[in-house]
Amino acid sequence: MLDFLCARFPDVAATTWQERMARGEVVDGDGVHLLPDSSYRPGICLFYYRELSGETPIPFREQILHRDAHILAVDKPHFLPVIPGGRFLHETLLVRLKKKLQLPDLTPIHRLDRETAGVILFSHNAGSRGAYQSLFQQRAVHKVYEALAPTLNGRSFPFTYRSRMVDGTPFFRMQEAAGEPNSETRIDLIEQRGALSLYQLQPLTGRKHQLRVHLAALGVPIVNDPFYPQVLPCKADDITQPLQLLARAVAFVDPITGDRRHFESVRKL
Repeated sequence: MLDFLCARFPDVAATTWQERMARGEVVDGDGVHLLPDSSYRPGICLFYYRELSGETPIPFREQILHRDAHILAVDKPHFLPVIPGGRFLHETLLVRLKKKLQLPDLTPIHRLDRETAGVILFSHNAGSRGAYQSLFQQRAVHKVYEALAPTLNGRSFPFTYRSRMVDGTPFFRMQEAAGEPNSETRIDLIEQRGALSLYQLQPLTGRKHQLRVHLAALGVPIVNDPFYPQVLPCKADDITQPLQLLARAVAFVDPITGDRRHFESVRKL
């Protein structure tokens, strides 16, 4: 097995695989720990934990808002990714919570961008997970965001903005295009702060980067947005300039208990 892994992943040293195996972090599809001298069997599934060296710590902490037998509601800080990917592994909300709470089945049931702070829901009960996921698929979850952006003149609040959103360029951006609208956001004014205003945003659809695209299209891009209306040069995170977008609250009728649930962030923009 060690010979196979070294041939298949030449950038990973043999000593690294040996250390992972010694910790029981390389298993087959049945959960059996594999050892360096385990027999190679074509077609089996292998599972291992990816490691990153020199991962930059993210100096902001999450806050648990609610926990029961089925779900976990968490108030996520800016800059912290929800799931591992790219240069982030241990410094992700999912891995932090799994380690802290010892919940191996923990899974996020909706998205929240790394740059965005606020409320996100997790499932930690595989038996009831589908019931909660279906709430989002059926658009039965009421989500409220807040954003700080330039003051929008010439509009009566509240109003609804609609557009057609498609994949953009570069690959991580979205853009608007002609055609039937597939995204919809209700926009209201909370307060003016000089040249800036605090807005309440209610996404009635769930397109990637929808709120960021819509405000940029209106000529009032969210403060500190590195992607919209233009992509800024790639640089290290400036933790003094977080994207001024907050997932303020989520509300829904619990599919298990029938109770009305409402979880709200304690963070401020």
